[in-house]
Amino acid sequence: MIKIYHNIHCSKSCNVLKLLEKHSAQFEVHDYLNDVPTKAQLVELLGQLGITPFELIRKGESVFQEKFQNRQLTDEQWIDVLLAHPILIERPIVVKDGVAVIGRPIEKVIELIAIKP
Repeated sequence: MIKIYHNIHCSKSCNVLKLLEKHSAQFEVHDYLNDVPTKAQLVELLGQLGITPFELIRKGESVFQEKFQNRQLTDEQWIDVLLAHPILIERPIVVKDGVAVIGRPIEKVIELIAIKP
C-alpha cells in the first residue's frame, strides 16, 4: 500500500496526489496537518526517508523564520517542533514498502512507485 502525507493547499502535493490517482491502484492519503503523526510515526517516517528532523523542515515557512531560524536544537527537540507545528513538515511525502521520498521533484515519486514511461 502506498501512503501520501498530503497538504491540500500545496500545489506540489496535489500534483503528486493526481499522479497517484492516475497510476496507483491502492493508496492512502494522510492529511498530516489535521491528523498530526505521533512521535513514533514521525521517527519511523524519518528513518524511511533517511534524513534528520532538521532536513524535514520547511525553512521558508514564517513560523520557522520567526521562532526557529537561528536556533540550534537536538534531533529530539526538532521532532517536537515538527509535531507542534506540522506546517513545517516538508511535503508531499510518499511511502511505499517501507521506503519514503519527499515528492520534490515529482520524479522521485515516479521512481518510487515504478511508473513506466
